[in-house]
Amino acid sequence: MPAPDDAPLLQSALRADALLMGNTVHLWADAHVFERMLYGWGLQQRSRHLQEMTVLARNRIVRQFQRYSNAFPWAWSPIDLEEFVTVLRAERQVTYSTVRSYQNAIRLFGDYILDSRYGWSEVCAERFGARPAQVCNEWNTVQHRSEFEGRPEHRSLTRVEVQQLLDHADEEVASCRRRGRKGWLAAFRDATVLKVIYAYGLRRREAAMLDVADLGPNPHAPTFGGFGALQVRYGKAVRGGPPRRRTVLTVFDWIPDVLKQYLDVARPQYGDTATPWLWPTERGARLSPAAIDLRFARWRGELGWATHIGPHALRHSYVTHLVEDGARALRVAAGCDAVLRRGRGGASRQIGAQHDTALSPDPPMSTRH
Repeated sequence: MPAPDDAPLLQSALRADALLMGNTVHLWADAHVFERMLYGWGLQQRSRHLQEMTVLARNRIVRQFQRYSNAFPWAWSPIDLEEFVTVLRAERQVTYSTVRSYQNAIRLFGDYILDSRYGWSEVCAERFGARPAQVCNEWNTVQHRSEFEGRPEHRSLTRVEVQQLLDHADEEVASCRRRGRKGWLAAFRDATVLKVIYAYGLRRREAAMLDVADLGPNPHAPTFGGFGALQVRYGKAVRGGPPRRRTVLTVFDWIPDVLKQYLDVARPQYGDTATPWLWPTERGARLSPAAIDLRFARWRGELGWATHIGPHALRHSYVTHLVEDGARALRVAAGCDAVLRRGRGGASRQIGAQHDTALSPDPPMSTRH
């Protein structure tokens, strides 16, 4: 982020001459201009309210391309990009979507420095005798032609696999308690997290950011008591917008008992009951998405599953299993139409924003847990 003494730069409309701080002469002028380009590009992206993680990732990609080409933007050519991508595919076996994200970052950086409103082209012509050019074109970049660009081996878990995972998690808790190990509390919490991810079709961050107050009743399903609906407040943002909110209604009849047991037995033992977080840690912090990954990876290894299976497979499984259960289970609130339409069997159906089953007089869906 810009330092306090950089305020004049922001007031100068972020033009190149302002970012370069006048006529100051630098020993490594080319490296200095490149750094100021990246700095101005970062300010532009933050002005659009993009996530800091997105800004830093794009910055890292452009730096990586610069190191590979051993040249600066005013000397880049399309062949540099083509060789760069070829090496990425050969050495790192990157996926289709990764290649597209790399090319997109380099394209956006090129659009920024070529924009006459920022003046970088004139600066390069004056100082280095060359102007930058866009190295990405329709002939050397991949196109976004498919909704699903992940690896083909990524799939939803079967019901047997989901049951196997949840049973293994429960056995871990029971084993730790029998041996008197204090790790049973964290295992209890993490087992409940995975059950919630599956039962409500959540992403890792959506699950990690839940508070106790996000649990609430559904007047159309009174049998669930205070666990009839879940407020998701940190859904995936779109194009620099704020986190999207949605309400996911309970459809599995076993999840209310799971949550009630966790809130009555495990969570109070973390001490600070005033903390609003649904998943506190022993250190008084909120459970992180990375911690969910680590726990899932451990149990995945103990089950002998392939390493490409992650917690997100539970979200796909949620949608797939609802689709498999018939038309009344098609209307779900998972917050991602592409995932919903795909499912495991490639079903292409229009998915709505509420659960038909939770709103209908029919009994709720049940799966063994």
